Amino acid sequence: MSVAAHLISSHLPTIKQLQCFLAVAHELNFRRAAERLSMTQPPLTRQIQSLEDLLGQSLFSRTTHEVTLTESGRALVAKAEAILTALSALKQEAQPAAARLRIGLTRTLNFELIAPLNKQLAGFHARDEMEMPSLTSAQLLQSLAKNSLDLILTGEKGPDAEQAVQYVWVYREPLLVALPSAHPASLAEKVSLDALADLPLFWFARSANPQFYDKCERYFATLSVTLKRVREPDDSLLMLSHIARGKGFALMPRSKCTFNQAGLCYRPLTEGAAQQLAIDVYAAIRADENNEVVLDALRALSQPAEPEAPARPRG
Repeated sequence: MSVAAHLISSHLPTIKQLQCFLAVAHELNFRRAAERLSMTQPPLTRQIQSLEDLLGQSLFSRTTHEVTLTESGRALVAKAEAILTALSALKQEAQPAAARLRIGLTRTLNFELIAPLNKQLAGFHARDEMEMPSLTSAQLLQSLAKNSLDLILTGEKGPDAEQAVQYVWVYREPLLVALPSAHPASLAEKVSLDALADLPLFWFARSANPQFYDKCERYFATLSVTLKRVREPDDSLLMLSHIARGKGFALMPRSKCTFNQAGLCYRPLTEGAAQQLAIDVYAAIRADENNEVVLDALRALSQPAEPEAPARPRG
């Protein structure tokens, strides 16, 4: 059998498996890796397990406190990066330079579950994770400045937005309350944060997203109660498991409220809170951008999309 025939007939790792492996290898954290790939943790874990089964090797050592690469995992990193880089270059060589559009997405949201934006992004023919990395807002802006991305979708444009960047508002993502289904507030159609004062709020550090943090804190200051805070675990599934056991509540983007567990439910916020705490999403390009493909994409995103039907709360 020829080498080519052997390669065709062999069961080889998929691009998705290699992308998932590298995301975990770089983040050493399954939650952040899942956010980077705009997916939830269970399918990410399945991709890693399938790759390990295929290779017959453990790639990660995982405890309740940390994730580390095994010796086999460390050896695979460079090989996987080389494979994906070569595939990306192959695709770019086959595509006219003027038609390429490199887009970056904030990892705070799952754009696959935001129908209006997902449809527009699919129309840009840049749906592959190699071309659409999910990063923090700060990382997205750095990539835009370095000209490694053409257009980004980020949350909460700050009041001191850089003059080198042109922003256009594109979408408002509602927040839902993740709370114990045994809590009395779960009986309400819409939940007031005042009704959850007996539970601590799982909350993030300001450095993770200063603009959104300050926006939320300004609203919290108007409440008649003081919310207790506890540090948000790195693993979102662990946090939701704590919530299901009555250990607290969380505020989560609607597109991220996909995990179901006994004892856990999601509810919309009351009208006033929903208006104040929603995440505003902006498309941004370099202010001196002159590529018509990029400018057309920004104009398309700036057009009002068909409203998305509200997600039905789970639980």
